[in-house]
Amino acid sequence: MSKFLAVALLCLATVARAGSAPTSESSRIDYLLTVVASMHDAQFIRNGKAYDSASAASHLRTKLRVAGGRVKTAEDFIRYCASESSVSGEPYEIRFTDGRVVLSADFLRQKLQEFDAQKAAAD
Repeated sequence: MSKFLAVALLCLATVARAGSAPTSESSRIDYLLTVVASMHDAQFIRNGKAYDSASAASHLRTKLRVAGGRVKTAEDFIRYCASESSVSGEPYEIRFTDGRVVLSADFLRQKLQEFDAQKAAAD
């Protein structure tokens, strides 16, 4: 009976991990979400309306949850969750306090490059 239980638990663990991003990719995605959530002075523009950083991060987490197994990498996260509205197709933008506006996808790709460079330098 214990062998059956061990096999069943192993199968459950494998199924639970199926469709989720590998740990290194998960940490890269988590980093991007943390960056968005910490940008208290920026506005996140979605479908023409401005949102604060907490709302933007929450929205991206929801989109990540809905995307499920489609998101395997941080680049997938940017492409499928953080680039544009799935409703209107309009690109997401970030407006900084100085009035500068950038595409969310471009900004997050830059942040991801910085994260990867810091990690490589630390290794």
